[in-house]
Amino acid sequence: MVDVASKEVTLREACAEAFVRMQPETLALIRDRRLAKGDVFEVARLAGIMATKRTADLIPLCHPLGLEAASLDFEPVDETTLRIEARASLHGRTGVEMEALTAVSVAALTVYDMCKAVDRAMTIGPIRLVEKTGGKSGTFRHPQAAEG
Repeated sequence: MVDVASKEVTLREACAEAFVRMQPETLALIRDRRLAKGDVFEVARLAGIMATKRTADLIPLCHPLGLEAASLDFEPVDETTLRIEARASLHGRTGVEMEALTAVSVAALTVYDMCKAVDRAMTIGPIRLVEKTGGKSGTFRHPQAAEG
């Protein structure tokens, strides 16, 4: 792991997004909360939040972090595309980009798992960092964020 002991403690925030493309009927089932496995939005939200807490266990050389906040939101972009957004933050010596990216990845996989019985042709991606703030490198904003 990179030694971050000499870095300044600052507010670190990150936002990531993932897209899941599916049949229009599948997205309608998700929106109407009619899938047999339950409420896709709430299960995927919990999975994503749990994933932020386990990022260091999943990604080699990631620092274990004491997150102060993690959230996930879901937005249908059109009749076939679901956008998932995760936000993570803490006051610390290293960023939370990997936590936000892990959250949207696991949330997208959870959507797939919950819907695969009705739509195995779902596609996940792109997954990307939208924005990060804090630390020595300052602010980053992806030039294509929210375009899907």
